[in-house]
Amino acid sequence: MILSIYSLVALALALAYTAVQGAYAYAWRRLPAWQLPEGYVPCTAVTVVVPARNEAAHIGACLTAILNGRYPAHLLEVLVVDDFSDDNTAELVSTVQAAHPDRVRLICLSDRPDTTSGGKKQALALAIREARGSLIVTTDADCLAPPDWLRHLVSLQETTRAAAVVAPVAVFHDRNLLQHFQALDMAGMMGITGAGIGLGWHHMGNGANLCYTRVAFFAVDGFAGSEAWASGDDLFLIQKIARHYPVVFLKNNAATVYTEAPAGWGAFFQQRLRWGSKNRALPEAGLKAALAIVLLLCSAILLNALGALFFPELAWVLVVQVTVKALADFMLLRTMCAFFQRPGMLRWFWPSFLLHVLYITCAGITSLAAGRYTWKGRRLH
Repeated sequence: MILSIYSLVALALALAYTAVQGAYAYAWRRLPAWQLPEGYVPCTAVTVVVPARNEAAHIGACLTAILNGRYPAHLLEVLVVDDFSDDNTAELVSTVQAAHPDRVRLICLSDRPDTTSGGKKQALALAIREARGSLIVTTDADCLAPPDWLRHLVSLQETTRAAAVVAPVAVFHDRNLLQHFQALDMAGMMGITGAGIGLGWHHMGNGANLCYTRVAFFAVDGFAGSEAWASGDDLFLIQKIARHYPVVFLKNNAATVYTEAPAGWGAFFQQRLRWGSKNRALPEAGLKAALAIVLLLCSAILLNALGALFFPELAWVLVVQVTVKALADFMLLRTMCAFFQRPGMLRWFWPSFLLHVLYITCAGITSLAAGRYTWKGRRLH
């Protein structure tokens, strides 16, 4: 009897997951694509904020991509905030600043007596306080932006007057299995992000490609209330803004910012612990419910795989769960690979599927239980 009840619950969980993934896939397809208006001429002053800690290997390429973009130079300001780097990140930024004194400015947290602790939220808040632009755009120091990136973001914001614009992020330079998996995983997350906003279920965003008005940031008191969590500068803020103002998703591959995924298992796991550490504190119930369904299903699949060794009748439950989850995932990922114009990523679907089940279970439970991780030489929570 107990085993029968458990089997029914496990199957119901798989069906719930399928329904949610199907809704995301449907909502993504119905989400309107954004195109630059014909003859568009920007009129909004923009400040691009780039927090950086030990990013000497990437910061030069990041800034070059931003400065070479097709946004009017007189409307663009780039603030790089050096977060107590141990390498020569600040020196490299100073060189770029010397070549572009009207557009690039370096802020060193080490020079500010009231910022002894550092951290991404503190870096962002300081830069936004000193920003000249009315529109804040954030990206990461290890990212590359396409030429019309800012034109897409600003044109959508100017047209909709949204307080925040969430835009896509993709993984590039995926060379090994782990990076191929992360490329697919990121594509799926972007679909869920856009669809969730379109459905009104929840609001997510990635700080590597995020835009919001300076007025909205101060109106919701910035990162106040989430200081206890080192990560979540994007999610906490977007959900605060969404409670009071419109938030939209920019559906156009030409606005995608590209990031390089961790190549090693240790760095990957620490990254996912960082991402998962704040999930239980997120204010939106819809997002927490979606995350809980994913964690419970992945955990159930692993549990049933072990249980089938002792209770053969669980084998059919396992088969159904795997089949249903695989179909639901493939349906969404095929749509997202087409959006990013990378259908070849689907070759890595099955190994990525297995990794997804393992990592969601391990990282999810670990982040809920421990909540501490190491990131760029800091022990955080």
